[in-house]
Amino acid sequence: MASKNIETLDITALAAMTDNIYETVVISSRRARQLAARTKEELDTQLAYYDDLGLVEPAEELRTNEDQLKISLEFERRSKAGALALEELKNDEVYYRNAGPDSGATL
Repeated sequence: MASKNIETLDITALAAMTDNIYETVVISSRRARQLAARTKEELDTQLAYYDDLGLVEPAEELRTNEDQLKISLEFERRSKAGALALEELKNDEVYYRNAGPDSGATL
């Protein structure tokens, strides 16, 4: 889990992995989008259970809202996708390839 504090990154070390800082930024941003999409899908899956309930009683609805809030807060406490993507890139856990000189890197 990434730290919640501001962390200074060694840009030259990140750029040395691809020999181009801009390519490094593209790789990390694409990975961050992948991670964010996976997290959103997981959250939607967990919250979909409550959409199907169709409760009528106000007391039950209040309890359901509290459960949904707990799930949402748990997802908010997780490390952000950008921080996770940079951590994976620093630890050499991201596979990428350069498809050609004009096409850029792909994950």
